[in-house]
Amino acid sequence: MKKLWNVALVGVTGVMGEQVRELLEERGFPVGSVKFLAQGKGVGAILEFQGKPVPVEELRHDSFQGVEIAFFCGGSSRSLEFCPSAVKAGALCIDSSSAWRDDPEVPLVVAEVNPSGIGDSSRKGIIATPASLTIQLLTALQPLHDAVGIRRIVLSTYQSVSGTGRKAIAELQKQVGELLNGRPIVCSAYPHQIAFNCLPQIGDFEPDGSTAEELKIVNETRKILGSEVRVSATAVRVPLFYGNSAAVNIETGAKLTADRARELLAAAPGVELVDDPTAGAYPMAIDAAGQELVMVGRIREDRSLENGLNLWVVADNLRMEALNAVRVAELYLEMRGLPHD
Repeated sequence: MKKLWNVALVGVTGVMGEQVRELLEERGFPVGSVKFLAQGKGVGAILEFQGKPVPVEELRHDSFQGVEIAFFCGGSSRSLEFCPSAVKAGALCIDSSSAWRDDPEVPLVVAEVNPSGIGDSSRKGIIATPASLTIQLLTALQPLHDAVGIRRIVLSTYQSVSGTGRKAIAELQKQVGELLNGRPIVCSAYPHQIAFNCLPQIGDFEPDGSTAEELKIVNETRKILGSEVRVSATAVRVPLFYGNSAAVNIETGAKLTADRARELLAAAPGVELVDDPTAGAYPMAIDAAGQELVMVGRIREDRSLENGLNLWVVADNLRMEALNAVRVAELYLEMRGLPHD
């Protein structure tokens, strides 16, 4: 008989928690019992799971008794405070926040890139998953890195407001309406107007002029691909509700033609090749919405480098991050020799 798992979902009322809840159902994850946990105004709400009503309970340190797998989908402060309590109660924590990503004793895992890292979770009982942009970037680059080695990555990202949460989605929607009707706007989710604008700032600025998001992309990429890979990132917030895009330039250790890169990407797990520019076929955020694949196109050799290549990489940021968390849980079951579907 298939084992069923007692699952907790922390931050269930947020945009990430909502996505994880949907994917657990859609993918038939073997859930025995489920706890929905949150803080603030979401507590007391009734959500449906597997056709049954489930109340949202207040997140407390004693919330994890009997829980075997806990998905953390909220902020980093919440994960730092409550993951140790979940681990102490016997749960494996799969954390989507930035809380544990830099911890050398916590594996940082992209399911299609470095699944072997899941085996290192026994050190602290926590598996960290990267930011959505890092997930889509490495899903696209890993097959190229395996083939010829990547020495340097330079990327510019164009990231939707959903990465900031429901407040930012509502703010963009409201600002568009106010501006189209000639009314003044209010900025609260971001320091400047986001409607009809691009903000070259995601997160606070660091002393060197980088933003927190840019450093996050650099550090996460190097932790997974290797510290010898040089990475430079510029992160921009754009007035889209969903979907992240990235213009990526790589320098490889050996020559990699655009045609060979297409062959590698066409065969790569989790990747959809969309690369026929003459027919107007290239990845776009509107096409990625709701999809569970990283879309790659505009592949061309960089004439300014001996071994350079340019790519355009697009994914649904929320779906990609939630899917990675669920895929990590599925792979964890597989590695323990337990069926999950």
